[in-house]
Amino acid sequence: MGFGEEVTFTNGVTEIVVAENASVRHVRLQRESAGAFHIGTCGVRVARDGRYASVSVALGARLSRYNLNVAQAGVGTDFEIEGLALIGGRQLADTHSFVDHAFPHGRSRQLHKCIAGGAAHAVFNGRILVQPGAQRTDSAQQSRSLLLTERAHVDTKPQLEIFADDVKCAHGATVGQLDADQIFYLKSRGLSEPVARDLLTFAFAAEIVERIRVPSLVQRLQDLVVRQTQHKESR
Repeated sequence: MGFGEEVTFTNGVTEIVVAENASVRHVRLQRESAGAFHIGTCGVRVARDGRYASVSVALGARLSRYNLNVAQAGVGTDFEIEGLALIGGRQLADTHSFVDHAFPHGRSRQLHKCIAGGAAHAVFNGRILVQPGAQRTDSAQQSRSLLLTERAHVDTKPQLEIFADDVKCAHGATVGQLDADQIFYLKSRGLSEPVARDLLTFAFAAEIVERIRVPSLVQRLQDLVVRQTQHKESR
């Protein structure tokens, strides 16, 4: 991991196997140097009645990509997948996920957020597959993106592929800017417009950060997010 301006390359692989009735919480933080190139892959296999919960936060690297593949290997599994990309300048943050429901009574929830300032580019490509035998699957996927400048852009593509007829599945995507009414409300309470924008941006990111169950890490990430959001629009 680099924290200066040096150019580095990281290619990391993580494999997680969750046994029957077991539970795993996985936190991933990427905050490499501004010149870094980062590729990360995580493969997860969850057995009967297992639970996998993950939070992934991407702050650094000139170019980063994260591939997350979660496979159901038994009935009654539960997945909670959350991600945040907070980027500016000319950063590119690329996130690809694949959730494979292969057995009945599986549940999955996914929320991925992007905040892009400067001329940054964020990508989210999320795919959920419900195989023919995966009846009573309950799955939902959401992608929410916030653009802080006119030059920033986000490509988002949530996908559902359903081959079973007794399921409950939903997906959606939103891309937008800060709400003018919310900014006006905060200004009417005495805040300046830059402070109001910083506060709303922080709140958008905090929903993901606060899901991490490590208080010391949450505090550090909140401090990082404050520093990032205070300068994001000018980058």
